[in-house]
Amino acid sequence: MRWKWRHIEEGLMRILMLLSFGLILMSLLLILITITSKGLPSLSWQMISQTPKGGFYLGKEGGILNAMIGSLYLALGGTLIALFLAYPLALFLNVYLSGSRWAELVRLSLDILWGIPSIVYGAFGFTLMIFLGWRASLLGGILTLALLEFPIMTRAMDEVIRRIPSDLTRAAFALGSTHLETAFLVLTRQILPGLVTAILLAFGRGIGDAASVLFTAGYTDRIPDSLFSPTASLPLAVFFQLGTPFPEVQQRAYSAALILTLIVLGVSLVSRWLSHTLDRYSIH
Repeated sequence: MRWKWRHIEEGLMRILMLLSFGLILMSLLLILITITSKGLPSLSWQMISQTPKGGFYLGKEGGILNAMIGSLYLALGGTLIALFLAYPLALFLNVYLSGSRWAELVRLSLDILWGIPSIVYGAFGFTLMIFLGWRASLLGGILTLALLEFPIMTRAMDEVIRRIPSDLTRAAFALGSTHLETAFLVLTRQILPGLVTAILLAFGRGIGDAASVLFTAGYTDRIPDSLFSPTASLPLAVFFQLGTPFPEVQQRAYSAALILTLIVLGVSLVSRWLSHTLDRYSIH
């Protein structure tokens, strides 16, 4: 009887797994089909190579080059700052605080930060900018995105490091390596594929987020020429264009959404490819 029940339970779990996979795949396909069917007709070279002209939001000439470049500036800057904070912290947790209560407390704090809605980060960044006397700017958006990406990147790196066999660390210590040498010379080589994946994961989250930069980066039809200039972004371009009453401009919003989706998909594919390629150089 117990043997039969185990087979029934295994069959039910397999069915649930297939249903979950099918639901995720269908959701992705529906999103891609909807965005592609509505956005592709309005997508043109003019749209991706020009900034908005006069009357762009009334259906006239121009494009979203400002939003594309602004999104790249924001996401690259935020990811770079988050990397300089997240990477040392992930190593510190696993080399200096390994197995301690402090490490678990830090991980719990990072999990809480990960779960905080991005609009809260935007509100915090906006409050801090008011205190410092800053206006909405590229720098404000970058710093806010760095805060948003920091817990994501740290926890991703932390989980990768925790999968490394502890014997490798002990062997490095036995050979006379210091904690610093073990962290940067031994562990870094092993986590390189996961490190790249964590960076690109955070980058994908940053380039697609709208709420955190709504109040901090602002919006403009120009390409930013300094860190203190306001900047546009693709998520906000989609938001503002969908909010207009002109059908032609709304179609352009779907084109902007298609471009953003293709960027995120491209980042995901590059992440997979780099992770697979770099994994060959790791010691197993």
